[in-house]
Amino acid sequence: MTDLSQLDLNLLRVFDAVARERHVTRAAARLGLSQPAVSNALARLRAALNDELFLRRPGGVEPTALAAALTRPVAEVLDRLRDTLAAHAPFDPATSTRIFRLGLSEYAEAVLAPPLLERLSREAPGVVLAIRHADRTNAEALLEQDAIELAIAVLPEPPALYTRIRLLPEAFLVLVRPGHPLAEGELTLERFTAFPHLLHSPNGSRDGALDEPLRAAGHPRRIGAVVAHLSAVPGILKRTDMVMTLSGRLARLLADAHGLVLRPCPVPIRHTRLSLVFHRRCEADAGHAWLRRSLIALARAADAPPEAP
Repeated sequence: MTDLSQLDLNLLRVFDAVARERHVTRAAARLGLSQPAVSNALARLRAALNDELFLRRPGGVEPTALAAALTRPVAEVLDRLRDTLAAHAPFDPATSTRIFRLGLSEYAEAVLAPPLLERLSREAPGVVLAIRHADRTNAEALLEQDAIELAIAVLPEPPALYTRIRLLPEAFLVLVRPGHPLAEGELTLERFTAFPHLLHSPNGSRDGALDEPLRAAGHPRRIGAVVAHLSAVPGILKRTDMVMTLSGRLARLLADAHGLVLRPCPVPIRHTRLSLVFHRRCEADAGHAWLRRSLIALARAADAPPEAP
């Protein structure tokens, strides 16, 4: 069994570079070292682990079974170490090349990602956002696994180890195709519920924010279809008589981009709010704090929900 105390961290850096590049010369260039230096480091690592690690093949090298098994753990350890060191270093957005891992709901991504990336292009051109989907079903798990650094979605109150900041109060608007019978005239509950409704639900739920208020008003709606992705919504609305009720900012984005008609929602709905949630250990992280301030500023700039036309 190899004694980990005998392993030099620089040897793991060399291992990671060779595993990624599958080529000693390219790994040396990646590390800014000479090829003999990389070859020497590999020889030391082979002796420490008692394994060939990489076998020569035409066009490069191929990992042994042990090297293949080590590739992912070594990469994760080095990435985590880089992230930790970066989190405790001074943060200059103008020169940073940090990667921020965000978990956003589809709505949060559509509303906040465009202005955030516009700001980054001006203030932090080297910073990269890695965005993945998060909602009330998986955000807490992603944060616990450190797969994301913060989550923005409609989220419940998190555990005590997390901080929650409420963002973006939201109204609702109705979307229909041009020429739809509901595109003009008074939008009564009777007319509104006479047509099938399109529901956006990434997790497949058939119950939306609109259903309880409609049932309480004595006019339950009929769901015509449930879609997982917003990208399908414009095409469906344009080809059918379906009706869709969405958060106002997102409804306006889709209407402007795809020529859909906006109508006021005929039933009062309790406004929802996006929440920004992150682990408290990130509070002192200068880069994380800068990103949070940027997101909060963008949310405040969009803080007035769009009025119904």
